[in-house]
Amino acid sequence: MNYLKEEKKFAILATLVEGNSINSTVRLTGVHKTTILNFLCRIGKGCEQLSTEKMKGLRPDFIQVDEIWSYIGAKERNLTQFGKTQPELGSVYTYVALDAETRLVPLFLSAKRGTEATNQFMFELARRLKGRFQLTTDGYIPYMDAVEAAFGGRIHYAQIVKSYGGGEDRRYSPPDAPIINRLVLSGTPCKEHISTSLVERQNLTMRMRMRRFTRLTNGFSRKLENLRAAVALHFAHYNFIRIHQALQVTPAMAAGITSNLWSFKDLLAWEEKY
Repeated sequence: MNYLKEEKKFAILATLVEGNSINSTVRLTGVHKTTILNFLCRIGKGCEQLSTEKMKGLRPDFIQVDEIWSYIGAKERNLTQFGKTQPELGSVYTYVALDAETRLVPLFLSAKRGTEATNQFMFELARRLKGRFQLTTDGYIPYMDAVEAAFGGRIHYAQIVKSYGGGEDRRYSPPDAPIINRLVLSGTPCKEHISTSLVERQNLTMRMRMRRFTRLTNGFSRKLENLRAAVALHFAHYNFIRIHQALQVTPAMAAGITSNLWSFKDLLAWEEKY
């Protein structure tokens, strides 16, 4: 990426983090599509390393975890059109952990949803977070064993289980009001903080800021590498650069990870490292 001028890199980053597609970024910046994708993968690796190095020894009080769906190449029902299925094609879920007080996202993972990915996510979360805190997830069954294996009894853990009403097709409108059950699985979690509403709101931010997650459109990733790079860039921008409206500082500043507002130039320093 040495032949891309710094100003062009800034323009690409500014365009991508505002929710534009790769093709839109090509039109707005005048940079070739392949060059943009190569740059995205490179900056994405830097942002992943940034998250690994900076998100250590955190002591939150309340963590919410959720997953958001996307797909690679084609939706599951259309995979037969490819002849033989490639392992990375089809549905991919991005696991997200969010600190309810500082709005920091200490960990994210894009992978095929299942026991292996859930365990990987929880063990990495356990390595990054210290002390005793309250964890809330949705009712996805593999979370139970994964949380127990990763944290043992050192945290308070509860699940939000939502049951939605059936009936007419709700594809283009919100579902009926769900029946919500709060299940306490370990410790003594505070009932007022058994919630996943904030991390679910983060899902909306992801759909607005990454074209690959927008519903009912033709925006999607063709490679898992590209999806992971886009997610890493999104959360680096979200944690360190974008001022949170409710906090009036960035989540990283609220969490005490940094004392100053970052810029795209700071992110480029990580791209140059990796």
